[in-house]
Amino acid sequence: MKIDDAAARLEALGNRTRLEIYRALVRAGHKGMAVGRLQDKLKIPASTLSHHIKTLVSVGLVSQVRESTSLVCHANFEAMRGLVDFLAAECCADEVGCKTKQTAA
Repeated sequence: MKIDDAAARLEALGNRTRLEIYRALVRAGHKGMAVGRLQDKLKIPASTLSHHIKTLVSVGLVSQVRESTSLVCHANFEAMRGLVDFLAAECCADEVGCKTKQTAA
């Protein structure tokens, strides 16, 4: 993962509302959650929710699919794992004698 991509994703998740949205979608699993259900669950006005979802979509953390009359949001688990792996990729890299030393692939 490029550092600019990681920074953009972390910046998006640095907002409390977006983090709440993303966590709700992660909890929903692969089936995702309809925007209306997400709005009800988080008690967020529709325009605010739309704005925050747009930001999460733009950095690749969330995708949306039209299912009949509903717009369903899905957490991008691959992007999430990539971000976590990026953060842990060089754990202890500069520590002398570290037994759990990792370096980026």
